[in-house]
Amino acid sequence: MTNTLDGNAPPPTRGDATSGTPSPVLLLQRSAVERLLPPDQCIAAVEEAFRLHATGKTGQPGVLGIHVDDGGFHIKAAALALEQSYFAAKLNANFPHNGARHGLPTIQGVLMLCDATNGLPLALMDSMSITALRTAAATAIAAKYLARAQCATALLCGCGSQAAAQLRGLIAVRAVGRILVYDQDADKAAAFAAQHTALLSIPVQAATDLAQAVAASTIVITCTTARRHFIEKDMVLPGTFIAAVGADNEDKQEIAPALMTSATVVTDLTVQCAAIGDLHHAISAGLMKPEGVHAQIGEIIAGLKRGRRHEDEIIVFYSTGTALQDVAAAAVVFRRARGEAGSRFAFNE
Repeated sequence: MTNTLDGNAPPPTRGDATSGTPSPVLLLQRSAVERLLPPDQCIAAVEEAFRLHATGKTGQPGVLGIHVDDGGFHIKAAALALEQSYFAAKLNANFPHNGARHGLPTIQGVLMLCDATNGLPLALMDSMSITALRTAAATAIAAKYLARAQCATALLCGCGSQAAAQLRGLIAVRAVGRILVYDQDADKAAAFAAQHTALLSIPVQAATDLAQAVAASTIVITCTTARRHFIEKDMVLPGTFIAAVGADNEDKQEIAPALMTSATVVTDLTVQCAAIGDLHHAISAGLMKPEGVHAQIGEIIAGLKRGRRHEDEIIVFYSTGTALQDVAAAAVVFRRARGEAGSRFAFNE
């Protein structure tokens, strides 16, 4: 039996799996995931997952990527011991042309959450929001530890499916005077700016000159599908914090290798980042080695490595996303779904 949960219908508490009759697997739609995973709780959960990994209390997460015409699939999996032990495997499809060609999201997929002590399936949930929210949480955590305390202007590059979550995550940890948004599609940037100015108490403005926008910003977030770098070394002023989160395979790139080499680089998981995206390109160009990465963000959270040394330091946080983040975020969704009771929900045999 499965329990299907939409955004308005919480499930009952699960039964005791030790009785020999497994409780129903929760099926959580996208709207339910978004409702059950507020940014502050997602940030706290992902920060703890990074800390646990840095202190040797987790295994290494796994990843498998498969390319197909015009896109690809990746599977990320990990186990994490929290109030109970969880395992999650997430299958995401990534097709950058989906919007223009098919009217579909770039990223789509599902996540399976299991009890890591006995293999019992606990929940199957839409992964689109999980991916966006846990990726934004990593950016927010990195900004909390690595960005300057004062931020008059922040720049968001890319107004796709990641953008709104990135913006919400950032303002949860930093007081920002104004937000600039940039996209190759100027109309898309203008629409995003208008929508979020209405939603937030912060002015959000569309930028048309990328170099000027970067120079005006002390925080820069890139969340695009670019295959050629567009943030150049000479655009970036001293003291800038850059969170590069879009280049999640070896064909993508947002940050110039020369900038990666000259900045202090912090990753979410260095071994994964060295194989794909911006760090991969800097290494392939012979400009950098994995040993040149200053730290993984978990090491800074745990106090094992230093954060920002001085106000003029340029820091690049390069994130390709780890399954540890997925497990942490999915566990929050599952616990909150299981804890809600008393409302209607649908059963499917």
